Amino acid sequence: MLLIPAIDLKDGKCVRLRQGRMEDSTVFSDDPVAMAGRWVEAGARRLHLVDLNGAFAGQPVNAQVIRRIAEAFPEVPIQVGGGIREEETVETYLDAGVEFVIIGTKAVQDPHFVSDLCVGYAGHIIVGLDAKEGRVAVSGWSKLSKHNVIDLAQTFERYGVEAIVYTDISRDGMMQGVNVEATVRLAQAISIPVIASGGVSTLDDVRALCAVEKEGIMGAIIGRALYDGAIDLAAAQQIAEAAEGSG
Repeated sequence: MLLIPAIDLKDGKCVRLRQGRMEDSTVFSDDPVAMAGRWVEAGARRLHLVDLNGAFAGQPVNAQVIRRIAEAFPEVPIQVGGGIREEETVETYLDAGVEFVIIGTKAVQDPHFVSDLCVGYAGHIIVGLDAKEGRVAVSGWSKLSKHNVIDLAQTFERYGVEAIVYTDISRDGMMQGVNVEATVRLAQAISIPVIASGGVSTLDDVRALCAVEKEGIMGAIIGRALYDGAIDLAAAQQIAEAAEGSG
């Protein structure tokens, strides 16, 4: 299983939010490129970058920082989300060396936008679905939509997206443990891979996800737990590799 460190960008700095609230952020580094290097050195095989300002503005704000990270680590696939609501933004990120772009709010509001992207940029489109009690949230988690998360994921699977990043927003940033059951339910309902996000806070969470990897869970995004020291990335990688070996 891929263990994917999250680098959340706000005002050019590496931060973490609690439950998506911009006013409740902790700055972990003024140098996101160095932070990316730290995770690559610890063995990360993919990085998850989020333009938090962009998610709220509806357009990229930290694109230059993201470009610098992509240029510094060309061998490491990077997935980027936050404020990607125009095809031009997708093209700009891919040209900068980003491997995957994650469409969130725009995917829910305009599914055909995703359909068009999957035609033009096949193999590079991921949809991020943030949900609470089975309903999808949009606009930086500030609103719950009427959409059922499984129904939407199945729609995007038909369109040809590479994967679904699934975040249980009631758990994210709260260090309460990952919602394995909901993640498995989603993974079983679709044939494309699911990347778990939100609440991965201990090595036991990593073990729990590795145990259900065969259900279609390709990876897990780890955020606050890495920065707080609750999870050592190298130790987590060992668990993931041992699970792969025993599988």
